[in-house]
Amino acid sequence: MKSSISVPSEKRNLQLIRKFILDLLKERHLPEIDVHSMVLAVDEVCANLIIHSKNSTSEHSIEVDVIISGQNKIVFEIIDKGQGFDIRKYNEPDIKEIIKQKRKGGVGLMLVKRIMDEVDLIDRKDYHIVRLTKNL
Repeated sequence: MKSSISVPSEKRNLQLIRKFILDLLKERHLPEIDVHSMVLAVDEVCANLIIHSKNSTSEHSIEVDVIISGQNKIVFEIIDKGQGFDIRKYNEPDIKEIIKQKRKGGVGLMLVKRIMDEVDLIDRKDYHIVRLTKNL
């Protein structure tokens, strides 16, 4: 089963994406902790793409496809036309340093990598896809 949402690439639309993911996952009767963890992971990737992408504007859209494969796997594909960040090259920060420097932020992608079983980037000519896979 595949479901999709496409919204203008604006921060205010993150709530629409979260609700879309939450509603789909609740239909699967998954443990609440798993549902909220996956919503958090997708939200973090979408927020990073919307907020930090140099070419992402409200004229562009961000699309989230959710592919549910039977009872054992869910794949989230976040499709964006902005200038992408290669999540595969992300190095986890040192939590002690973040605390020491009193930095706000910087741990979102670390959470994504810990929540999801696979995190990948697929580059296309005019867009890129961040693929998050969760084995249930």
